[in-house]
Parts: sequence; C-alpha cells; structure tokens
Amino acid sequence: MATGTGSGKTECFLYPILEYCYRHRRERGIKALIIYPMNALASDQAKRIAKLIHGSRELRGNVSVGIYVGGQEAASPRMMSEQGVITDHETLLNSPPDILLTNYKMLDYLLIRPKDSQLWQHNKPDTLKYIAVDELHTFDGAQGTDLACLLRRLKHRLGIKTGYLCCIGASATMGSKDDSSSILEYAAEIFGEKFESDAVITEDRLTAKEFFEGAEIAEFSMPTALQIKEIDELSMNSDPESYLNKAVKAWFPDYFYDVMSDEGRTELGRLLMHHSFMQDVIKLTEGQYYQVSQIAKELLRYYPELKDGDTADSLINSLFALISHARNSFEGKLRPFLNVSVQLWIKDCEPTPVK
Repeated sequence: MATGTGSGKTECFLYPILEYCYRHRRERGIKALIIYPMNALASDQAKRIAKLIHGSRELRGNVSVGIYVGGQEAASPRMMSEQGVITDHETLLNSPPDILLTNYKMLDYLLIRPKDSQLWQHNKPDTLKYIAVDELHTFDGAQGTDLACLLRRLKHRLGIKTGYLCCIGASATMGSKDDSSSILEYAAEIFGEKFESDAVITEDRLTAKEFFEGAEIAEFSMPTALQIKEIDELSMNSDPESYLNKAVKAWFPDYFYDVMSDEGRTELGRLLMHHSFMQDVIKLTEGQYYQVSQIAKELLRYYPELKDGDTADSLINSLFALISHARNSFEGKLRPFLNVSVQLWIKDCEPTPVK
C-alpha cells in the first residue's frame, strides 16, 4: 500500500486481520505479526489498536494483542485495556496473543532465544496468516536483507508453505502506479513471496483544478504586518490553541467559532476553500514540495504583502497551519481537509572558537 500519510493504510490491513482473528478466536497461537521499524511507532499504533478493540463488542475479550519490543516497565500491563495492549513478557510467553507487534531486531531474538521461543508454542503451519511490515521503505540495504532473512527463517521455523501467507507492506513514500513493477519486485524480495500484478494499492490524487471545482473565491483578507508579528511570536510558545486563534482571526476576521471544536475545524475548511490566496498557493504547488520563500517569490506580483521575506514566511506558514488544522466532515466523521507535509532542513555550523 503506497498511499499518503493519514490515508488509512493501517486500517486497510488491520480490519481484515481483526476479522480473521475474531473468526479464529478459539484457536491458539499468533495469527498476525506486525513489524515496525521503530519502537515509538509500534507503541503509538498499539494504543490505537487497543482503543479499536475495546470499542467493539465482538472483539473485546475475544482478540488479544501484545507488543514485544525489548525492555519493559516494572508494571507492564498483563491484560488488554482501552489504553493499551499486553506488554508483560511473561504473560505473552505463557499465553501468546492473536496479534503480535514487534520490530525486526526483536524478531531475531524471538527466533533464537530458547525462552522467547515459547511465543510460537501453539503455532501450527497454518496458524500465522498475516505478516505486515509498516514503513516498508525503511527496510533497504543491509536492514532490508536482515528482514528478508528473518522472514524466511520464521516461515521455515513454523513450517509455513510458500503462498499461504498474506504479506502486506505499507509506505507513504514508495511511489505510484508507474512504479508498480519495481515495488512488486522489492516486496517479493523482502517477503520471499510472489505478488500478483494488481497487488499494489496507490491513491488517485485530485488536481488543484478538480479540488477547487465549483468553489468560487469569496475571501480576500490577508493578515496585516502587525498580526503576522503577533502570530510569529506565538509560534515560539507551546500553545497551539493561542496560535490558531490568532491566525484564524487574521485570515478570517468574521470567524466566530471555537477553532478547536469539530464544528470550528470544518467551518475553517469551508472558508479556506473559497480564499483567493489559498487557491493560488495550492494551484502553484500542485502537490509538489516548495520552499516557502519560493512560494512568496512566485506570488509576489499578485500579493504585495509578500514583499518582506521574513513576514512572507510567517504569513505562509500560518496559512499552512490552518490548512493542517482544518477538517472535512464525511458521514459524520472528520477527515483531514488536506494533508500537509513539512520538511525541515538543518545545516551544521562550525562552532565559534572560544578564546
């Protein structure tokens, strides 16, 4: 699955895994293995999965999830809860979960350390059905080779036949439909399995013209130099609500909603759709990476407010903050108005010698 951040890649493989585990709830053993490149990512997803299971009458008490990533706290949870999954190692070894979250280094230990091998004590050749690797693009070079060898060792250890497993890779940066053949080849090398030609799931992106179709320009206000200075000062504090309140009033003087509420965020998205500067920025960038200074340079002839470089940067950044915060409402659920991707480049500087 090669789609953008926040597009639902996790749900794409998690829902089928949960359904499978529920249908096989009376069978013991690990049925799904989800591998993450970093412990922090695994822990974050564990909370998300725990909340999902707790909120389901069918899944709660019937599907168990554990995370095995090395060191553990003194009071590690031994049971599933709304806030988290099982992390206590002894509990996991004595009663292996249906779904195991781990990293590739820990997977190596789970295959070679005698004590950890208890995790697989109930697994038969047909017990493990799913292997999912999140952020698949990070497993390149030597790390990719390590993972590929680990997965082959795991399949051999459990006696899993080629073609039985459902293997999943998820990445926000793998490529597009045009790269399908190389993505399939890469996935086949990692998992040691054959993938069909239609196995790559990508996204269809709207052009700026399609996105703004029917959205006539009705908003023209631009923040003043004083407002931008105040917004810039707030950006130095750890108070996003104050920053957003100041920014939304600078861009939309008549805005009267609570900017942190669901209603306020959807109204913000509606107003942004009809703002002249917002439309011009999106039409200029067209989904590509742009330096903020370059955006200001390209649009200066239409917006004299961009003539001051520092002010222009803060002005554009405040707009992006509002875009990132805004939401669309779809069937009663909030979705991102647009996905904002920010890259921060940091340059090394020679230290000043001390005399």
